[in-house]
Amino acid sequence: MAEIHFTLNGRETAYTGNPAARLLDVLRDRYLLTGTKCGCGEGECGACSVILDGRLCPSCLVAMGRLEGAALTTIEGYRETARFAALDRAFARVSAVQCGFCIPGMVLAAECLLASNPQPSEAEIREALSGNLCRCTGYNALVRALLLASQEGLW
Repeated sequence: MAEIHFTLNGRETAYTGNPAARLLDVLRDRYLLTGTKCGCGEGECGACSVILDGRLCPSCLVAMGRLEGAALTTIEGYRETARFAALDRAFARVSAVQCGFCIPGMVLAAECLLASNPQPSEAEIREALSGNLCRCTGYNALVRALLLASQEGLW
């Protein structure tokens, strides 16, 4: 049992429990943040992506003990931002969403890319999204959405 202090979606949080527990499970079961999905459980699909200390991270591979002093953003926290609204509009405009399972991870990957590179090329977008699998929409629409969002000038 450990007490771990971290920032979750902009709020100071204390977790008391097993420091070896998977972040993915704690987010879903304890904090009821179900936008973070379990896809592969091996860090390969991107469905469980979160932003940890400014970097895209597969939450299925992170132990809670790693969070001490960290800043964590899930899709639920990110969706309250103007940047999310810009991505949401862009995704809708080019029909870049179908089933929605991969979209939280795709949106967080897009944020991380655009935060570090506000005007990415198509190749840079494809590279940034390469760790996120999508079986429905197809990557061309996702790339178009990011190119469109990058024109908003919010990053």
